[in-house]
Amino acid sequence: MLKAKFIAGISVILIAATQFAPAQESGMVFEEIVVTAQKREQNIDDVPAAISAFSADTMTRQGISNIRDLGKFVPNLSITNFSAGSAISSNPFIRGIGIQDHLITTDPGVGVYIDGVYLGRQVGQNWSLANIERLEVLRGPQGTLYGRNSIGGAINIITRRPGEENEARISLAGGTRGHVNTDAYGSYRVSDQLALAASVAYKRRNGLGRFVNLTSNKHDVGEFDDISGRLSLLLTPNDDFSALFAFDGNDGSSGLNPYTTILLPGGNTGNAGIDNSDVAVNRFDNATGEEELADNRNSSYGFSATLDYALNENIRTRFIASRRKSTYQAGLDDDATVVKVHDYGEQGEAEQSSFELQVNGDYGPVDFVTGLYYFEEEGKNLQPRYTFAQFPPNRFRLAQQVDSYAAYANVGYTFAERLRLAAGARFNYDKKDGRVEIGDSIAATADDTSSEWSWALTATYDLTDTITLYGNIQSGYQSGQFPPRPFCLFGEQDATQPGNVAASNCFNGSLENITALNIEGGIKGIFFERLQGSLTLFHTQYSDLPYQVSTTEGAGFNTVNLIAEQDSTGVELEGKLLITDGLYLNASMGYIDQQVKGAVPGAAAPLTPELTYSISPEYSFPLPGDGGTVSVRLDYSYRDAFFGEPSSDPGRNTLVNGRGLLNFNIGYASADETWRIAAYGRNVLDKRYESARLNTGDYLIAVLANDASEFGLRFTRDF
Repeated sequence: MLKAKFIAGISVILIAATQFAPAQESGMVFEEIVVTAQKREQNIDDVPAAISAFSADTMTRQGISNIRDLGKFVPNLSITNFSAGSAISSNPFIRGIGIQDHLITTDPGVGVYIDGVYLGRQVGQNWSLANIERLEVLRGPQGTLYGRNSIGGAINIITRRPGEENEARISLAGGTRGHVNTDAYGSYRVSDQLALAASVAYKRRNGLGRFVNLTSNKHDVGEFDDISGRLSLLLTPNDDFSALFAFDGNDGSSGLNPYTTILLPGGNTGNAGIDNSDVAVNRFDNATGEEELADNRNSSYGFSATLDYALNENIRTRFIASRRKSTYQAGLDDDATVVKVHDYGEQGEAEQSSFELQVNGDYGPVDFVTGLYYFEEEGKNLQPRYTFAQFPPNRFRLAQQVDSYAAYANVGYTFAERLRLAAGARFNYDKKDGRVEIGDSIAATADDTSSEWSWALTATYDLTDTITLYGNIQSGYQSGQFPPRPFCLFGEQDATQPGNVAASNCFNGSLENITALNIEGGIKGIFFERLQGSLTLFHTQYSDLPYQVSTTEGAGFNTVNLIAEQDSTGVELEGKLLITDGLYLNASMGYIDQQVKGAVPGAAAPLTPELTYSISPEYSFPLPGDGGTVSVRLDYSYRDAFFGEPSSDPGRNTLVNGRGLLNFNIGYASADETWRIAAYGRNVLDKRYESARLNTGDYLIAVLANDASEFGLRFTRDF
């Protein structure tokens, strides 16, 4: 009831404010936001989907320094990190759908793209937000244009292309916690047909705790440093053809992400003679005795080629080819003590290639987007010498190869310039081959092929020149998944027989496709000349959705997929209100109600706050005399409580408390806008909060956010 009143209250305040706010007296009130969410350039208010967009300058003022910060400001988006204990991993959840695990057999439910190239893995990738032109978040299944791993939504990262003119930018930032964030970008026009651009970025930040039993570790708990770069070359031999070639890479290292372990009575840890007095007293310290687990590494590099060719004034083609590789070295001491009970050192790597051919057209009232797509990925995870309870150290290896094919088309027709109807379809075919090896004597292989049609029907109607109504019915698809840690094989095979191969109920290929059906409607645009925003209502049905659940029963850390049916119903609101000249109020709100059937009694959607919102006033005014501009912005974001695993059982103690965070940015821009300086504060109230919880029945891990208060200065200079 309180949440319902809050939602209604926010809506009433925004509507009332538009009636009493003074009229704007000068210029354009709101800038046009152009996005490419539907693989063609559109005004954001013309896209028949729930979408949030952020420019590079907006992200800077909001204190968004990495993709995890994005999860503070988008309705019904939550981004956690804990994959392999990494301090720099990112696991996005949109409307209750994401990725609970990180191993190669677990596919994400939210697709992340950089310049149209899909990133298959969440760990080891380059998440730097340097050289960003725009970032788009699409909420809800995106089955026709984006395909198999976007049943929760998609995140598009669009980088800056080489420009028409020579330009350069350098940005330097430093703050408390030893935070350094510097990046440089330059674009050079060699000739009328050739332009080059390059960027480099370096980030580092001190940790939040110490490894109390280690002396030679490189990093403290939560400490990280990362260097990344990107080089692009743009060829434009004529007005009809362009070729963009891009190379990017990063190399990073970090200490374990902060976490604390609560050892539960009995079980393996009790049998090992340890209890909670052996865990570090300070929640942000770590009492592990394993040097190889304290320091993590990650790296990635990739190449992409994007060829655009206009066949005529109505039809354009685009071909995108890419090759990427990512690696990481990490691991966890689950018991978080100096005693070797649950230690899991880990290495991972993935290589992927993708090819996409698009044909887009516009013939008066008819527009269309069609394409062919191919994606292949080969990856593995290795625990070269894990320790589990009373068993001797052993080896665990997991590998998977995926080949994915798709063909899609989306056709729209506009009636009388106001009503547009569109229909889309996509055919997907996936082939997976998996293998698991435990020690020297247990192995299993499995393969799975799946195919699925995804479809979409959409309608948009322009109520006025600035207000659009839309509705859509859209399906989504994801192929079935092998379990990430099938240690239940110990109970199904004869471990004394080397080379024993089985496709059993524990690790098999007879997996059901995950499907989604989304019904959504909304209104968006500019209202009353002083309010720009969107309101979205949605209902999504998910079938055969896997929840990952881990236990330490038996002979290993066993993770299984519990299959559930999930219904999600919610509302999302985003708005920007002009209160008076130079004073804007930005706000967002998301509410989601989820009903889970199947799985186990008391099942609940994991890692999904019921209520999310942010409120951000911003005021800009010119300084008399020099013509410069001062801007002041506050950002308050809130994420409601949620369960860390798919169970609402109070006895499992996986409820993560809600938290509210406050940022500020006070900046000055010169009259010619060639340089800017700002003072910033992130999490200024120093809220220490949890981002996830996991209960194995033997111990409970509380994952702590690596997000303490930080204050600093940032300087940017354009040349």
